[in-house]
Amino acid sequence: MSLYQLAKFIVSIIFYPLFRIKVRGKENIPKEGAVIICSNHISNLDPPVVGITSPRVIHFMAKEELFKKTFLNKLLTGINAFPVRRGMGDRNALRNGLKILKEGKVLGLFPEGTRSRTGELGKPLAGVGFFALRSDAVVIPCAIEGSYKPFRRTIVTYGKPVNMAELRGQKASAQETADTIMKEIDKLLKDS
Repeated sequence: MSLYQLAKFIVSIIFYPLFRIKVRGKENIPKEGAVIICSNHISNLDPPVVGITSPRVIHFMAKEELFKKTFLNKLLTGINAFPVRRGMGDRNALRNGLKILKEGKVLGLFPEGTRSRTGELGKPLAGVGFFALRSDAVVIPCAIEGSYKPFRRTIVTYGKPVNMAELRGQKASAQETADTIMKEIDKLLKDS
């Protein structure tokens, strides 16, 4: 059993009953091939929650500062996270993300780049659009709703794939693509 599988098992048995997690739209995630899961970001608990509710292994970008402590570095690397320097174009992180997608794996991104303090959706960073346009990945919007208060319902909704063919046909920029993905996340939040 890999560290990822072990972590997923342990976190699942704690989080599902504690946060009364309900998952919708899991069938929208392709069983194979490159996928980008794009979720809103309301808490530090979002990555593990997306990780346990997705049927596939996810590779997350995490802020570089978290990798500075030896224990955390080993843990994050063991659960397929990789570092990103925030606030600047981190070429290494971009290369890592594209490599993951080229290998037909799943990349997990939080387009806002940081947690929303208010719960409202923030402006997405262009990076998510970069990955979507530079790969053949299926882009799946994801919406997390709830307060992460014990025994209160948390809902994770995976939407239908974003129409990338249309965006590519329009020669959309990375920022326009990121904005479109965010609109899809917003729709999921409003429709629930």
